[in-house]
Amino acid sequence: MTPAVVSECFRRLKAANPKPVTELEYETHFQLLVAVILSAQSTDRAVNLATRQFFPEHGTPEGLLALGEEGLMDAIRTIGLYRTKARNILQTSTLIIERHGGSVPEDRAALEALPGVGRKTANVVLNTAFGHAVMAVDTHVFRVANRTGIAPGKTVLEVERHLMQRVPAEYLLDAHHWLILHGRHICLARKPRCPQCPIRDLCEYPNKIK
Repeated sequence: MTPAVVSECFRRLKAANPKPVTELEYETHFQLLVAVILSAQSTDRAVNLATRQFFPEHGTPEGLLALGEEGLMDAIRTIGLYRTKARNILQTSTLIIERHGGSVPEDRAALEALPGVGRKTANVVLNTAFGHAVMAVDTHVFRVANRTGIAPGKTVLEVERHLMQRVPAEYLLDAHHWLILHGRHICLARKPRCPQCPIRDLCEYPNKIK
């Protein structure tokens, strides 16, 4: 896909959704971090249903530590890998208090040093909480980038690097939101909704559904 076509793809995605936002529910940077940790191998809907149970009263590092591992596990039991995620979140809460004065750090290395936080989670927080023009590549972004031809790559990191190189600067801040939402609602894994796709004539996928 040529740079001009890539630019037109994002022009159309922006026209369809000028101000894209995450579908995770949160009120603070810390709550966003917790929600993103929980979202691994789960859906935003499932995460929102779970966090509604404890964010109102325990949505701070101190609050989660007071809730405890059993209490947190009980609240997130419907989410995959809930035991591991509960332990990671509580360890992360402790480190945020001890190392960062109770605030989520605005630094990739510091974020990735927290239990349960990998590159994708760090990118989501840096982008959504702090406004950094970085690219969080999840399964939806990986699929859309490869299927459409916007930024093909064999690995998540390769796709991330290609997107950072190919997405025009004016669209970079919101690009991962557009791609995630496109993959979640239009460019589905098993049966993409090609007739509803605003970039179907630009997409290089050879098996479009008519």
